[in-house]
Amino acid sequence: MRHVIAILLQNEAGALMRVAGLFSTRGYNIESLSVAPTDDPTVSRLTLVTTGTDAVMAQIISHLRKLVDVVEVQDLTRGEHFERELLLLKLRVSAQQLEPLTALVTEAAGRILSGALASFVIELTSGEAQVTRFIAQASQHGELLEVVRSGALGITHGAGTVAQFTVA
Repeated sequence: MRHVIAILLQNEAGALMRVAGLFSTRGYNIESLSVAPTDDPTVSRLTLVTTGTDAVMAQIISHLRKLVDVVEVQDLTRGEHFERELLLLKLRVSAQQLEPLTALVTEAAGRILSGALASFVIELTSGEAQVTRFIAQASQHGELLEVVRSGALGITHGAGTVAQFTVA
């Protein structure tokens, strides 16, 4: 089963490497990884997507919590959450392909960042399945030149947060 894990991590050199190392030494695969600072400059939020059984996930989370740089860990897929991925897509299109591609972008609530036929760039934020479907549909209206995906970002639904914390 696919799991989206949110990790609050002290923003220190080597912290990300220790998290990634935990996965590689145990033979677990990371499907996607996104890291950015939070409103607290001493803490970063890492969103990681991996697959495994509930038992494997419990083991991974237990190991993550033992890392000195980890402030909090939560498997977002255990509860209600929102999940989004950013897509940047570059295509080469002909004048005849422009109108149907533009309609597809509008229908998917995407944005055209560059309308140049030789390098038509689209931005789309949506769920993983919708992003994958959009790539397949867009590729029917032009030649795919480049696909850039952020990987999943997730946030819990409702008033709860991953953690209420104070880093000393």
